[in-house]
Amino acid sequence: MALPLTVQLKDSTSAVLDIMQPGEVETVRELLNQIIVEGVSYPQDQPLSPQDFQAYWMKGDAFVVRRTRDGGSAAQQIVGAFYLKPNFPGRCRHICNAGFIVPLEARGYGIGRVMGEAMLTLARDRGYRAVMYNLVFETNVPSLKLWQSLGFREIGRVPGAAHLPDGRYVDAIMLYCPLT
Repeated sequence: MALPLTVQLKDSTSAVLDIMQPGEVETVRELLNQIIVEGVSYPQDQPLSPQDFQAYWMKGDAFVVRRTRDGGSAAQQIVGAFYLKPNFPGRCRHICNAGFIVPLEARGYGIGRVMGEAMLTLARDRGYRAVMYNLVFETNVPSLKLWQSLGFREIGRVPGAAHLPDGRYVDAIMLYCPLT
């Protein structure tokens, strides 16, 4: 897949999916930390420091979706981001993992689907044979529906894996999608 890739969102605006640039790292870290504080989709329970973010998000390839604000070409807003990296070391490194964020104010425009479809192509292009998600909280219904629509299937469940801010313990679902 050639990047940058221009895509059309549900509201008919254009966005660009591209490799994350060094100047965007802090913005993506802040967006991820907002998601972590929400407490309903990532396992971390505290915001990540710059060093922790580097170790977690930047171990593989990192991508962003930028939407142009107010029709101008100069001001671009990051409305989504994802990473793609091996899920396991060594003999199992052909199975990748990816993590996605869409800020609250950018949800509902199809950004998750754009990133998911692109990730599958990028993973194939990079030689991965499958994608595996280790912990999709059962309460993250939009995410589960998206991944199932893109060919993922449930391969396991970790009972009570996620402790949500409201005190509930919910299952985490493991999803798998072959790429070959």
